[in-house]
Amino acid sequence: MKIALDATPLSVSTGGVRRYTEELARAVAQEFPEDRCHLISDQPFRFSGVKPRNLALGTSHPQNAFERRWWLVGVQREMSRLGIDLFHGTDFSVPYLALHPSVMTLHDLSPWMDAGWHHAADRVRVRTPFLIRTGRATMIITPSEAVRQQAIERFGIDPGRIVAIPEAAPCWMKPVEPGDSEATPYFLYVGTLEPRKNIPTVLSAWRRVREHHAVSLVLAGRRRSDFPALPEEPGLRILGEVPDSDLPGLFSNAVAVLYPSLYEGFGLPVLEAMSCGAAVVTSCDPAILEVSANAAIHVTAKDDAGWAAQMEALLTHPEQLQYRRAQSLQRAAQFSWRHTAVLTREVYVEAIRRFDR
Repeated sequence: MKIALDATPLSVSTGGVRRYTEELARAVAQEFPEDRCHLISDQPFRFSGVKPRNLALGTSHPQNAFERRWWLVGVQREMSRLGIDLFHGTDFSVPYLALHPSVMTLHDLSPWMDAGWHHAADRVRVRTPFLIRTGRATMIITPSEAVRQQAIERFGIDPGRIVAIPEAAPCWMKPVEPGDSEATPYFLYVGTLEPRKNIPTVLSAWRRVREHHAVSLVLAGRRRSDFPALPEEPGLRILGEVPDSDLPGLFSNAVAVLYPSLYEGFGLPVLEAMSCGAAVVTSCDPAILEVSANAAIHVTAKDDAGWAAQMEALLTHPEQLQYRRAQSLQRAAQFSWRHTAVLTREVYVEAIRRFDR
């Protein structure tokens, strides 16, 4: 099988969709060496880490104004040139003309839930429902059963056409030895700083805890333009984007990882933190509950006092902290990109079957 995957998410430096696209492409190529996989886009992109021999990278260079209309013409031209059997849209889109079987990954329904969560999602809000309802996307993948059910209800999708396939943490996301024992303990948030992530709640909770404990709060991730800059204050460390190589150490050495998101399609930072043996305090979002199960501590998203209470408990009860760390590792071990790749390729086969009948 010759598979084309949309590489456009790899044109940004960080983010869950970037991680999904890169890890999935690598895993599919590794698990199915008889296949030929192509990451294609009309934008320059970067692929990091090991690249399997049967995974090719290609940026299309439109020859004229017509071909610059990527989703209408350019992608079709590129697929024809490569002899592609199936296209996988890794980020809410597939080609506008249904000339080949296609699979769309619908990461979540946040663009349609609160306009304030996405300042630049107008195209997705209009385009994606059209591609789903008109059958341009032969099959649809969601990262959780929670999102699958939400999508069926919102877009009227035939349940047989949409499949929930969980994601995973990269294989290099593992516990590391504790750092400097004399360093100030810290709570950690990793992810994009944006309205949906509910950062003000953990800031408020941490300030309550800091009144009684010398503990810092570390925020690691790209700040989106619609999220206001945070003023400096004692104990607050804003790292911005950090290299992937720094993440295992940050996760492993934190008192706990805090993930207060108002809504998620999967919650990959939660699973990545668990893979490093971190205790996790997170919201009660249905997808996060599905992924983390009982291994994480769940608190209502905007309950500042509840967050503060759980943070203080982990600081003052080392036996509880160790229990949560062990639970995290056990839960994370149930996910792998290999498993994700196997399930995803089954969807590819089904998309080709449906398209040809």
